[in-house]
Amino acid sequence: MNILFIHQNFPGQFKHLSVALARAGHHVLALTLRVKEPTNWNGVHILPYAIQRKVDQRTHPWLTDLDSKVTRAEACYTAAMRLRGTGYQPDIIIAHPGWGESMFLRDVWPKARIGIYCELYHHPGYPHVGFDPEFSRGDSPSEVLRIRMKNLNNHLHFDIAQAGLSPTNFQADTFPAEFRDKISVIHDGIDTDAIQRNQWASYTVPTGATLTRKDEVITFVNRNLEPYRGYHIFMRALPELLKARPNARVLIVGGDGVSYGARAPEGKTWKDIFIGEVRGRIPDDDWARVHFLGRIPYDKFVSLLQVSRVHVYLTYPFVLSWSLFEAMSAEAAVVASGTAPVREAIVDNETGRLIDFFNGGELVAEVDRMLDSAEARNRLGAAARAHIRETYDLKRICLPQQMEWVQSLADMTV
Repeated sequence: MNILFIHQNFPGQFKHLSVALARAGHHVLALTLRVKEPTNWNGVHILPYAIQRKVDQRTHPWLTDLDSKVTRAEACYTAAMRLRGTGYQPDIIIAHPGWGESMFLRDVWPKARIGIYCELYHHPGYPHVGFDPEFSRGDSPSEVLRIRMKNLNNHLHFDIAQAGLSPTNFQADTFPAEFRDKISVIHDGIDTDAIQRNQWASYTVPTGATLTRKDEVITFVNRNLEPYRGYHIFMRALPELLKARPNARVLIVGGDGVSYGARAPEGKTWKDIFIGEVRGRIPDDDWARVHFLGRIPYDKFVSLLQVSRVHVYLTYPFVLSWSLFEAMSAEAAVVASGTAPVREAIVDNETGRLIDFFNGGELVAEVDRMLDSAEARNRLGAAARAHIRETYDLKRICLPQQMEWVQSLADMTV
């Protein structure tokens, strides 16, 4: 079959599926903004396209999100029309519609079966809006309208897609019933063979010190350090955590940008804002045990998880991070917020410990207790890995299910 992937940052969530389909003998092609020149990656042919923004393009503030998506969709449509002009006809199109690119592809290839990655449907009520009062715009009546407008992109894709794919039930269940029935819940998959406990693992921090499993290492990982992932909660707990654990090293991974939610005030980053808030309460000797690592290569990230004694994961009720599952696969003992998506992955005191997202004191106490008990860490870490292997293993569970999903999509009628 001819299978076309659409993802603005390909491969993204399709990293394993696209390669598996190519290895199965299908002709796999991807359109993406990520590359500048055509290339071949693990048997997948990747073609670039670019966005041409119009001069003085102005919109109503509630339509800014849709305007951006239509601009991207137009660029992808233009690239797809060029591709159609070469005689290319995909049997299947698999798209992440989150940025809008795939919006007009039914107009290019009316007979293609389209499957979309259903990451999230936005709801204007609690807890999707107003979960964290400190950063909430939910008290504005117009906020409900703005959130509702954000779903226009989802609804435009419902009309063209035969099937959907979501990594968790929490995410799938955000979608309206009329489309939820089309969504299969299959996680992207965790390579548990590559990410597992390693007693010989080590990680060298910027100061030159090399940490191993013999050291008391606390890890905290975000793509970007921001409130949606509880960075402010973790930082505000840090002075007491360092005081309670005088031998601990705290390793913090994440960039300075924003992946979700509001941007920091102009000229600032959330990272620096909350460092500034707590730094005066942390003695220099304690601060020297805190290491901001930025974004790190994946092999170093795995090593970091393998030396972690306690991994802290906090999130709003939102999309669940891969890093949580990867930490569990590495047998890290996890202390996490008891928010809805996390409860799908962790049962309290069975595969990790759950705390109130907003309770920094509870966070410190739970990490402190975990670090004091090797028995608890070993029990929870082993159970966490067993759960990941039984439910989210890439090669044995998720990838075979994804391949079956693609075949079921192929069997559908347009």
